[in-house]
Amino acid sequence: MSQKIFIKTFGCQMNEYDSNRIYDTLKKIGYNKTNKYEDADCYLLNTCHIRDKAKEKVYHEIGRVKKIFRSKLKPLIIVAGCVAQAENEEMLKREPYIDLVIGPQSYHKINDIIINYKDKKIEETEFDVISKFEYLSKIKNQSKKVSSFLTIQEGCDKFCNFCVVPYTRGPEYSRPFNQILDEVKNLIDNGIKEIILLGQNVNAYNYKDLRLSNLLIEIEKLQGVKRIRYTTSHPKDMTKDLIEVYKYSNKLMPLIHLPVQSGSDRVLKLMNRKHNIKTYLETLYRLKEINSKIEFSSDFLIAYPGENEKDFQETVNLIKEIKFINSFSYIFSPRPGTVASKLKTLDEKESLFRLKTVQKILFKNQIEMNKSLESQIINVLVENRTNDKTKLFGRSEYMTSVIFHGSDNLIGKIVKVKILKSNQNTLFGTIINSTHQKVA
Repeated sequence: MSQKIFIKTFGCQMNEYDSNRIYDTLKKIGYNKTNKYEDADCYLLNTCHIRDKAKEKVYHEIGRVKKIFRSKLKPLIIVAGCVAQAENEEMLKREPYIDLVIGPQSYHKINDIIINYKDKKIEETEFDVISKFEYLSKIKNQSKKVSSFLTIQEGCDKFCNFCVVPYTRGPEYSRPFNQILDEVKNLIDNGIKEIILLGQNVNAYNYKDLRLSNLLIEIEKLQGVKRIRYTTSHPKDMTKDLIEVYKYSNKLMPLIHLPVQSGSDRVLKLMNRKHNIKTYLETLYRLKEINSKIEFSSDFLIAYPGENEKDFQETVNLIKEIKFINSFSYIFSPRPGTVASKLKTLDEKESLFRLKTVQKILFKNQIEMNKSLESQIINVLVENRTNDKTKLFGRSEYMTSVIFHGSDNLIGKIVKVKILKSNQNTLFGTIINSTHQKVA
């Protein structure tokens, strides 16, 4: 008998990939995806533990689900992802409404766990990433979006003092090279035009001495792929062979996300980041030298314990020097189990002031970059229609949203769009050589 599953996904792109693969897996035992949570026979929360209060968000969501199903048959409640990994049995003790807790390296067991579930609470959080990907490789990725995520690497061996990833995703693991290529080919058969390779340290990928650079070169050869991206990288793993790919690749997009976290060497050392600003800048300038079209985005962790005014100003100076075009910035919040969780946090008012200062400059960079594209003709990969169905939505080579009028037969194609106006996050334009010469 067919049943319905609804998955609510929190956090990172890797969780989005995992959620899609869970859908593919559960089809094997008769569960079909529903976008209406109130119709669900199984309600799964795929959680993220990177940001503050992630655990409390899960319990809040469970409380909301309780109200929704108060007068209906209770669905099977599953908490998956990194909060599940970090909290495991504690979640079952605190919230009896939860039936199953499954960590991110145990998704290959989910069908058996559900089939064998007999009202006894189950927690499955072993690190078994090899078995996970061997299992998933036998189940076709059903994604049919124009742009699709594909996880190639999981886990982290860096142990930055503020980060919980090594404890929730385990040590670094790189998927077999041919297994990844097979999944790419399957996605191409589904009509995918853009592949976004994912990993907690995606540029640390290393399978039998085959690196990310080798993988990019092989994907480049595949005819159906029009664009390639990868995220998230660590500055330490931005190796010469990877940088060289930008010399000749026609499909690798010119936006590089390279988290620096701080512009201060002293703070980077406190964070245990294993890179410094000199080598970071050398990497960025080498990339620019190879391909002048390249732009950068980054992550900034503001008000880390011990950060003083001089350290903060060095971060501001770095942002002004590089002019990052799209970045994430956030105030430090302690993650349980990490080294930094025991450190004294900075004054809340001062921390917020520093964050707002940084964001003002970052947003100004975004606005100026988008403004510079007005009256320019750019290449846009058309992904779908806007929510109101009146316009087309696509992305520029720099991942910026682009909205314009056009017909459905353009979805999945790269088209030329003249940009007429912009704001901080979006470009608005008109397609070239089209009868619909309207501003979005």
